[in-house]
Formats: sequence, structure tokens, C-alpha cells
Amino acid sequence: MTTAKPPKTAVDRAELGTLALLAWTGDPAQGHDTPYLIAYSLGDGTGGGEAAAAASLAVIEQLGLTTGDVMHDHTVVGVSPIQLLVQGGQAVVNMRYLSAQCPVPAEWLAAAERRGHVHFMISGRAWPEAKPGVPVTEEILRAHLGDEDVLNDTAHVLLPVSQLRR
Repeated sequence: MTTAKPPKTAVDRAELGTLALLAWTGDPAQGHDTPYLIAYSLGDGTGGGEAAAAASLAVIEQLGLTTGDVMHDHTVVGVSPIQLLVQGGQAVVNMRYLSAQCPVPAEWLAAAERRGHVHFMISGRAWPEAKPGVPVTEEILRAHLGDEDVLNDTAHVLLPVSQLRR
């Protein structure tokens, strides 16, 4: 008897490892106050960084997204496979079988409220240097997101901001 292989886009969560989020805002002094949020694997799964990258790319594909310079606008679609909840100084992202949250700075909250959406990214590359709870300097952020290969393996989505009703 043979067993069916999982579809190519199946995500092995053990290979994905830890899914982390990082929030930051563009520089308002330069007229760029966009709130950004990136989801990425730390590369600490069972197969290391390469397996985590493959699992991350499978997540992107499973969500119906593409990588590269395409901006997927989920602010105008009825139901998005990615939900963003902002509450109590936290951003919480829910995707198919995955959830992650992180604290967000006050300027990020203000920009997200003002705009009503966030530029969300899912990296197809592991980023072990950006551990939750450890500050990420502007230089580390630029080095990672300024890398053309990283950007080519990243999905970009405009996500509407949801909040709990009061």
C-alpha cells in the first residue's frame, strides 16, 4: 500500500520553527510613517534555516500570496486568510494554522490607527538574528530587509487593522 504525499504547499510546522513578528514605523520626518509588520521564522525548526525557509515559502503559497514586488491589497477583499488584531499595545496575526503576536511601539499604533492598515510582510527567509525580546537595531533591520534576495522571497500584504469592540 502506498501513502499519498502531502501537497507541495503543505507546511511542516516542526520545520518552520518559531514564528516571530517585528513591528516598526517608517521615518515621519521623511514623510514616511507607514506601520510595518513582518512575520519570519527564526530558523530553529527541525531542519534548520533552509527547511524553515522552505516552510515559510509554503505558508506564503498556501495563503495565495506571491513573493517579490507585488503588493497584495487585503483591505478591499471580503475575507482575508490573514487577520490582524491590534489591542492593548499588541499586534496579533492569525493565519491558517499559525498565530503570532508582538508588542508594538506607540508611534506604530498611532500610524496604524491613522491609516487603518498595515504593510504586512511574510519573509521566505529565516532570520535568526531577530529574536523576540531582543532589540533590533536600524542597521540589522536594513541589512536584512535591504537584501535583494530577502525581498524577492518576501510576500507583501496591506492588511486592515481590526480591534476588539468596546
